[in-house]
Amino acid sequence: MATTYPMASPTSPQTLTSKLRDYYILTKPEVNLLIVMTTSAGYYLGCHSAMHWAGLVNTVLGTLLVASGTATLNQFMERAHDSEMRRTAARPLPSGRISPREALLFGVTLSVVGGLYLWLAVNALTALLAISTLLSYLLIYTPLKRKTALCTLLGAFPGAAPTLIGWAGASATLDRQAWFLFALLFLWQFPHFLAIALMYRQDYERAGFRMLPRFDLDSHFTRAEIVVFTIVLIVTTLLPGIGRNYSLFYLLSMSGAGIFFLYYGLKLAQSSSKTSASRLLHASVIYLPIALAVLMVSKR
Repeated sequence: MATTYPMASPTSPQTLTSKLRDYYILTKPEVNLLIVMTTSAGYYLGCHSAMHWAGLVNTVLGTLLVASGTATLNQFMERAHDSEMRRTAARPLPSGRISPREALLFGVTLSVVGGLYLWLAVNALTALLAISTLLSYLLIYTPLKRKTALCTLLGAFPGAAPTLIGWAGASATLDRQAWFLFALLFLWQFPHFLAIALMYRQDYERAGFRMLPRFDLDSHFTRAEIVVFTIVLIVTTLLPGIGRNYSLFYLLSMSGAGIFFLYYGLKLAQSSSKTSASRLLHASVIYLPIALAVLMVSKR
């Protein structure tokens, strides 16, 4: 005799908790952690006087709201394609746990509230940068992922914008140092995201995403590209240390972090295995906070 169980009420605590968890997943919290880190670093480095903690909190909170809205709207736009990928099929939208209408309303609300919050609580430049980042990500990068492998290049611009948002939140302006910080994050994204593209190449192709060039079947071009961008990143980070702005500590620390990062890039260049790509991905996650910390410690 089959055993029957009572159906849970739609308003039961367990169902409500699951729903809230799905909304949380829509915001891509793992990406938001990176955004918090880079926005905070930009704010700290953009402070020309004593640290204004309330300003930092307002800047990070508003940026998080816009970023969460962007992530939600991105998943709304790509829900049909996400259902074809193993790594994304279990997300709230493809699995049906969140309806497209719910996701659209949630994403728009977060984006609008975040933009207004930055405008009112921080400054107009910060809000403009955040909304521009959202629009370029959703209207340029997202649709181009199915059309050209150049999407990584174009997506690196909004990807590096949190550094500028943080800087503008602190100083209401952007100077040469702000663009240097932007360049660091811009260049870092290539080895980071290309490693992901190599790890999930078949999954992306199944869903019709052109994250890698079609001619690069053996991934030689992509792996060489990773090494080149890593070297350019290392050289770029060392440029301030050549002058009188930074100390020997800066040069040695940045050099050490760069060599560590390059080592895994070279290992991937020698082997197209997913293991090598995964190790480079983890190395990139270690490198970035180290580089930002060295900049913050060396701040004049």
